[in-house]
Amino acid sequence: MYEMLAELLGTMTLVIFGAGVVGGNVLKHTKSEGMGWIGISIGWGLGVSLGVFVSGTVSDGHINPAVTLGFAAIGDFPWSQVPFYIIGQVFGAFIGAVIIYFHYLPHWKATDDPGAKLGTFATDPAIKHYPSNFVSEVIGTGMLLFGLLGMGAHTFTDGLEPISTGLLIVAIGLSLGGTTGYAINPARDFGPRLAHFVLPIYGKGPSNWEYAWIPVFGPVVGAVLGAALYVLLLG
Repeated sequence: MYEMLAELLGTMTLVIFGAGVVGGNVLKHTKSEGMGWIGISIGWGLGVSLGVFVSGTVSDGHINPAVTLGFAAIGDFPWSQVPFYIIGQVFGAFIGAVIIYFHYLPHWKATDDPGAKLGTFATDPAIKHYPSNFVSEVIGTGMLLFGLLGMGAHTFTDGLEPISTGLLIVAIGLSLGGTTGYAINPARDFGPRLAHFVLPIYGKGPSNWEYAWIPVFGPVVGAVLGAALYVLLLG
């Protein structure tokens, strides 16, 4: 239960900073409106670093069901703990999104674009083409696992590994994230999308559930493939 709580708090932290930087970018009349993709990528990377700092000493800071499943698939994590980690991650992402709703409370009414409101919470493709959108999520998450396992093969000074993980997220965002918004984390997308669905957000549109399977299953497939490829080639 301590590990599940740690994953909840770590993922909550991730979403507060990640969804927060998106909201600051796309919602009207924030002081950070229009900062651009570089700012968003850096914000998500820092959010991951801080989420890992929060949870890492208790649960190793997965804060991502795809990471948990990828590690389990190659025998680096016990399957018996997988459900508890995923439950904590999804609830943490949902709670983080609810906090962001209250943080930007007056800005929902000031923003006319329902797509911007959804984009604060969940991902959406730049070009809607489900096969290529799925492949983008597979590739992005595959590189996440490949990078995490590569970093795990080295010894880091205390406190450096979460920062390195955040830099990996920034690199994925800048290089591969422009196609789908790089969910690379099923909890990060599903929990906030559910929050968007249930919260009384002024002028919101649909939560785009027809797309929601891609940022869930794409990262899972990518994580397993990325982890397996690392073990096959370098393990």
